[in-house]
Amino acid sequence: MSTVYDPHSPHADAFIHHEEILDTLAYADRCSKDKNFCLDLVRKAREMKGLTHREASVLLAAEDVDVIEAIYGLAREIKDRIYGQRIVLFAPLYLSNYCINGCVYCPYHAKNHHIPRKKLTQEEIVREVTALQDMGHKRLALETGEDPVNNPIDYVLESIHTIYSIKHKNGAIRRVNVNIAATTVENYRKLKEAGIGTYILFQETYHRKNYEALHPTGPKHDYAYHTEAMDRAMTGGIDDVGIGVLFGLNQYRYDFAGLLMHKEHLEAVFGVGPHTISVPRIRPADDISVSSFPNAISDDLFKKIVAILRITVPYTGIIISTRESARTRKAVLEVGVSQISGASRTSVGGYAEEEAEDSSQFEVNDNRTLDQVINWLLTDGYIPSFCTACYRAGRTGDRFMSLAKTGAISNCCQPNALLTLKEYLMDYASEATRKKGLEVIERELLHIPSLKARGLCEQYLKKIEQGERDFRF
Repeated sequence: MSTVYDPHSPHADAFIHHEEILDTLAYADRCSKDKNFCLDLVRKAREMKGLTHREASVLLAAEDVDVIEAIYGLAREIKDRIYGQRIVLFAPLYLSNYCINGCVYCPYHAKNHHIPRKKLTQEEIVREVTALQDMGHKRLALETGEDPVNNPIDYVLESIHTIYSIKHKNGAIRRVNVNIAATTVENYRKLKEAGIGTYILFQETYHRKNYEALHPTGPKHDYAYHTEAMDRAMTGGIDDVGIGVLFGLNQYRYDFAGLLMHKEHLEAVFGVGPHTISVPRIRPADDISVSSFPNAISDDLFKKIVAILRITVPYTGIIISTRESARTRKAVLEVGVSQISGASRTSVGGYAEEEAEDSSQFEVNDNRTLDQVINWLLTDGYIPSFCTACYRAGRTGDRFMSLAKTGAISNCCQPNALLTLKEYLMDYASEATRKKGLEVIERELLHIPSLKARGLCEQYLKKIEQGERDFRF
């Protein structure tokens, strides 16, 4: 264990420093009772330069109603200034549930002998991706269990190549993000060369002792190797990384502070913070019961966490999955979430046809079709976006962050969102969704700041009507 907190250190125990987190929580307990101090922190966050892990922890501990309302109000304001009403959509694609780890919260753990194990062949991947394209998806997040025999890096790389090669009607997967186990710098270089978008890895919990107890066997038991994975990924050339914790495994305030310290470490060492932060909550699945985890958090607390993340890390994308209900997703979209999954299957296979045996990693709580999700977003005033332009235009890492931190990204994102929405409406939408979406496009065109960009966007929209595809700013 490191005795000194050092965000510049390459060692997990130094940049996720246990005593610093305990001191932070004690500091938050004291300062959160000072309403004026808390409101001053909210005012500081309005400058959109973020907050420290200590400052954010104070706001998380605050219970004053006026402070909480100020947090929500600012979260809405900052989200609108950076992201507008755009909501990016994606779908997970589970390649394999073979796993040698013993994670006690995941039904894929090695001791679970009754869950059906499956690994997609390349032919099955083609069928799954074709089904996803037929829904309208353009962006996937690949998921696998950790198993060097069944899921070696070469299998993942081959699968990525297969996915990018599939062109069905007007469909194409334009960006593959990857959520696989911590690996080597060499393997991260291979993923970068394969053209991935963001590398995503959840820490699950930053509390070392609890982490090791939750991962009693397998390579994931190695806390330091797992926690330092993003350093290796960025050293390997991947400049867009996504972090997150699984809320409910540990005390939420500890993990919240650890999450932000991880963000500060990446900024200190690489000059770039996380491209995305995910906020999953523990869910039941197969032999896993939520009652086994007493640290589960309420919907109101969950909303507060999202809002504080938004004002603390204003530039990052915040992701929520179909783990959450439609009601909860609606609540957190208002205060910070900018990316959501839609029509997800959390088992291996299941997009092309219903599986005879359930092998889900977790229960899905929002079972709406993608068209229903799009219609809902449009009804609530959002712009559903399938945009992947930044990845393909090289606006990643520090180049993306410089645009996001100033809000200038909207000059690209607003027209790209409208163009990809128009593609969806022309190729996949129901008549009711198409009508609603076209009205939104007409209205939102006026919100493109640059007259030149607006005019070009209008030209591209007409070309999409004529059958052309894949325009981007």
